[in-house]
Amino acid sequence: MTAPHTGAEERGDPELGAAQLAEPGAVTVVIPTFNEAGNIRELLRRLTESVPSRLPCEVLFVDDSTDGTPEEIAGAAQDCPFPVTVIRRETPAGGLGGAVVEGLRSAGSDWIVVMDADLQHPPALVPDLVAEGERTNADLVVASRYIRGGSREGLAGGYRVAVSRTATWLTKALFPRGLRGISDPMSGFFAIRRSAVKGAVADGALKPLGYKILLELAVRCRPRTVAEVPFVFRERFAGESKSTPREGVRFLKHLSGLRTSSPLARMLAFGLIGLTGFLPNLVALHLLTRAGMHYLPAEVVANQFGVVWNFLLIEVLIFRDRRGHRHWADRVGRFALLANADLLLRIPLIALFVGWLGMAVLPATGLALLLTFVLRYAATETLVYLPRKGRGPRSSRGSRARGPRQDA
Repeated sequence: MTAPHTGAEERGDPELGAAQLAEPGAVTVVIPTFNEAGNIRELLRRLTESVPSRLPCEVLFVDDSTDGTPEEIAGAAQDCPFPVTVIRRETPAGGLGGAVVEGLRSAGSDWIVVMDADLQHPPALVPDLVAEGERTNADLVVASRYIRGGSREGLAGGYRVAVSRTATWLTKALFPRGLRGISDPMSGFFAIRRSAVKGAVADGALKPLGYKILLELAVRCRPRTVAEVPFVFRERFAGESKSTPREGVRFLKHLSGLRTSSPLARMLAFGLIGLTGFLPNLVALHLLTRAGMHYLPAEVVANQFGVVWNFLLIEVLIFRDRRGHRHWADRVGRFALLANADLLLRIPLIALFVGWLGMAVLPATGLALLLTFVLRYAATETLVYLPRKGRGPRSSRGSRARGPRQDA
């Protein structure tokens, strides 16, 4: 069995052990789990050894497992000097990120530490993260692999290293303001003040997809001050990695949803997608006319290929979270109607600008394109993807698995 590591060893600073840090505030350690039965006892043992008795602490597991993880937690909790809670979710909405949001909703401490159950995140660093937040008065403290003293040595293979680096570069490029001061936005190990997230949690503003919840919190909650602590990313203690190509696709969808969360960003993305629709339109027109179809009906048919292309991209990249209130066939019909009405409206507008306003054809066409684009976007958002009225989050039933000192 792997020997436990001290906080000083993980941080690479022998003079800055957990016992020497400033007095931290109370903390809830939120741990999302999916089939981590083999890691639970060692995880709780290391937390018990690492968290000083002066730190008021509770551990909250949010579990989506299909194995014996809840039973392992219940058994191991009996040896813990702090309360241990298990929340079993009926539906694993949002993946591991959704589980973390459920934990944020249930946490009652001043500080919330989020970490994985596989021991790649060293439990010894929990008090250091909280103490660093108290020392710097930060709202968010990130355990980073990419500052001095940190390392990603637990990432197995060049492929995972490349994916991690690429994802880090991409997120920082897309969100330069929201991720300012965060060197490792893909980290799943961090401490955040409950006051910094309780508004977003209560309003349902957090919409995670997959396992990268730090990005969601940083972009949507905009913590006032951010600090970082270096950490060494370890190898898994037991079990298999949950990082799969499917999770990578979900991550890219999540990035798109975050980037297009503002009305202006959605409109710009809508326009860019519309421009890409010219490609399938032109390809279809070429094939239809080559097959002998007259160019006028061919243009009408080819336009539908562009409509379908645009619809699919808009569904996935812009309005992914607004599809639940209408059947897909209803959305397709409404979108196609608006897209083709755009053609019928554009020609009269051009004639109006040329005949009544005396504009030249090219500027009249440009102005008509701009106006119909704005109208089409507004109509699409309103008539096809009108947000459904908010409904309170589904409550999950939790079970308590407490250690001996339940009042700790």
